[in-house]
Amino acid sequence: MAWTYLLVAALFEIGWAIGLKYAQGFTKLWPSVLTIAAMVVSLFFLALAVRTIPVGTGYAIWTGIGAVGTATLGIVLFAEPVTAWRVVCLLLIVGGVVGLKFTAS
Repeated sequence: MAWTYLLVAALFEIGWAIGLKYAQGFTKLWPSVLTIAAMVVSLFFLALAVRTIPVGTGYAIWTGIGAVGTATLGIVLFAEPVTAWRVVCLLLIVGGVVGLKFTAS
């Protein structure tokens, strides 16, 4: 169940990171409320996950999934640039996340 909690935490991390763009420096009420709510939910599920998953592994996977998901949505939603190096770097993060998952105790 801890890995499910970690995945949920990471998905909400992507949500709040993207929400920051829509909240425009917390000047827009509802996007700000949703962003803060996603932050709380993300940290709550991360806390549940690291009860069993080693904290270093859990945190690294949480941030890795969040970084890749946020960068991918930035490309899709905000027309951020797609370069070969950017894709390579994102794939390296994915490789690190997968590696940590399979080597976690």
